[in-house]
Amino acid sequence: MAWFLSMEVWQQALLASLAMYFMTALGASFVLFARRPKEGVFTLLLGLSAGIMIAASFFSLLLPAIEAEGRLPAYLPVTAGFLLGGAFIVGSDALLSRRQRAFRAMGDRRTALLYFAVTLHNIPEGMAVGVAFALAPLGEGAAFSALLLGLGIAVQNFPEGMCVAFPMRAKGMSPVKSFLFAQGSGAVEVPACVLGALAASLVGAVLPWALAFSAGAMVAVVCSELIPECFSGNKTLASLGVVLGFCAMMLLDVALG
Repeated sequence: MAWFLSMEVWQQALLASLAMYFMTALGASFVLFARRPKEGVFTLLLGLSAGIMIAASFFSLLLPAIEAEGRLPAYLPVTAGFLLGGAFIVGSDALLSRRQRAFRAMGDRRTALLYFAVTLHNIPEGMAVGVAFALAPLGEGAAFSALLLGLGIAVQNFPEGMCVAFPMRAKGMSPVKSFLFAQGSGAVEVPACVLGALAASLVGAVLPWALAFSAGAMVAVVCSELIPECFSGNKTLASLGVVLGFCAMMLLDVALG
């Protein structure tokens, strides 16, 4: 612990972000060894993805946005950011519908939206960890809290990597491409985390907006794409997947957050 605390803040943030990225890549790597899932398995995976994203939108994004200190009352940036995030996905959905051919590499419009939403939400998550490390010099307790936050996000990144990779694989993408796209969704956390550590005062001011924006984007994707898709098949498996995914992410966030 002493050697870690002796590092510069941005170096601590870099190491933490690399660990977070590694867990995303580790979860995504399972697609390299697993066969293309059957319809029932795919329905369950989509349900898990939906449950994980719903829980993450609250416990990892909205709740920290509400608790973040700022000049404005908490409900203003959270509500406005959430609405803007939802509107962003609605607009992106319309744009992707017109430019479907440009996103064939990701399988289809639905898969592209899922990928963009997960990648988008990783940016403020990385920034939040960076800001936490910027506060670490205030005391060992603050440093431990930053480490715990990074650990919690790293653990939740493992199922997230799987939930991006397997839907791509199910839509016909090769295992290698599915892995590369999925691990890329976590790579954005590295620069975001370092930026958060280097510009803590500036990032801290916009962090509630960014967190709420990402939460709105994730909920919009879940409601418009994942829920209709998984419940068009076996509703029992879909419901089971949503509940299990939500419980798993809630457990990780509450226990490690």
